[in-house]
Amino acid sequence: MTRAVVFAYHTVGVRCLKALLGRGVEVALVITHRDNPNETIWFDSVERVAREYDIPTLTPDDPNTPEVLAAVRAAQPDFLFSFYYRHMIKQPLLDVPARGAFNMHGSLLPQYRGRVPINWAIIHGESETGATLHVMNAKPDNGAIVDQMAVPVFPDDNAQDVFAKVVTAAEMVLWRSLPALESGTASMREQDLSLGGYFGGRKPEDGRLDGTASARRLHDFVRALAQPYPGAFADVDAGRLVLWRTRIAPGRGVARDRARLLLQAGRLCLEAADGGVLYVLAAELNGVPLDAARFQKCFISGSVTI
Repeated sequence: MTRAVVFAYHTVGVRCLKALLGRGVEVALVITHRDNPNETIWFDSVERVAREYDIPTLTPDDPNTPEVLAAVRAAQPDFLFSFYYRHMIKQPLLDVPARGAFNMHGSLLPQYRGRVPINWAIIHGESETGATLHVMNAKPDNGAIVDQMAVPVFPDDNAQDVFAKVVTAAEMVLWRSLPALESGTASMREQDLSLGGYFGGRKPEDGRLDGTASARRLHDFVRALAQPYPGAFADVDAGRLVLWRTRIAPGRGVARDRARLLLQAGRLCLEAADGGVLYVLAAELNGVPLDAARFQKCFISGSVTI
């Protein structure tokens, strides 16, 4: 029976772990993360699933320690898999499995290598993304590709919508790749790294709206950071304004230096610098929902510049 050690977190980790088990792979050890109490946990728990299947589980703060290395070696894995595990796995661990180490990444590599690839793809207005299974090496997300699957990104999809599609693509890619990996017949192709770039992680402060951006760019930014992510925001005189959901309105207004929020025919709208208009379907001011009536009370001038 094929044996594997799995480093995993998030819903992708859960679904890919279950794909391994469904294919009859013996998962000898799972390494995952303890949930951060300061983070909104909207995704499934790898630790819970591993314990349901009586799989030994570790939750180290750092996987690259002698203790974790010893545990992985003791498991004698044929394969090491990483499914949305958040820490870099260094070469001593990658050298342990007899038949290779593989990672599932949430983009169509070589595009969007690095952190939070789904959010970055939406920010950049991509019409598709996907999931890629690739060889792990010392550099992040640049090993040879085993298989990948594309999913569409609709114009109004938010990050959670796209994440659900990528989860399905990830489990399908792994499921169909496993027989060839186990038999040693999997064909792999090297990445042309010139066709994509590397992107870093994002912090809540990175959600600040650019008032000079086009309506399309603002819409993409809002949907990339919509709940359960921290949100796209601007600090205005009345406090912190967060836009959670927008839609591009038909027609165009007048170009201006910066975007402004106002009421049009009783409807909350954002007029962008390029003259495009967004309907604001969900927003907050200082943590309280902002609708047309509250807008009139908070902004007696009738508009606010972003």
